Amino acid sequence: MIEQFKHEKANVNAYQNAKNGMYFCGDSYYVNTTDDYFLCVVADGLGSGEYAHDASQAVISAAKDHETEDVSVIMKACNEAMRNKRGAAVSVLKVNYVQQEIVYSCVGNIRFFLYPPTEKLIYPLPVKGYLSGKPQTLKTHRFPYSSNMKFFIHSDGLNIPSVKKYIKDIPSATSLLEIAAMFTGNGMDDVTIISGEIH
Repeated sequence: MIEQFKHEKANVNAYQNAKNGMYFCGDSYYVNTTDDYFLCVVADGLGSGEYAHDASQAVISAAKDHETEDVSVIMKACNEAMRNKRGAAVSVLKVNYVQQEIVYSCVGNIRFFLYPPTEKLIYPLPVKGYLSGKPQTLKTHRFPYSSNMKFFIHSDGLNIPSVKKYIKDIPSATSLLEIAAMFTGNGMDDVTIISGEIH
């Protein structure tokens, strides 16, 4: 249920659970940290079950194939991967250590929060819709990088009233499990929660 990613430049915990204990989870995610960049992709396939899982896995596969490229290119590839699929809400977060920049793009009901150590919580407003394979305009946000920034990403299976209240203690696997237990609505939806600190 909890997967941990540890690197000298990032410390990340991920929690995922399928709706009502189903075998297939409609959410998928991918986390990778290299010396040059950190990448986190979350995909929420429309609906639930096998076809939702298939769609979200296609997103992850496309993201992996283009992960060294700009976020806008990754999102375009993810959209292309949705041709003849059910469609998916998709969130892509990339930290470029060389350019000292954080780049983020999202379509659909995945929430992203960025918490710099000396600034206010950053919360880009979600863009309605989903990736479907049809041409669409995708918005990309860019933020300056600073060390010890914390982030929190979750799919719509989590209904949390105040992320800021909890993000200060993250990334802790224990705190992530506690958040999941409190705010996932008794397993009525697929849920993915990823939190971490970028060093």
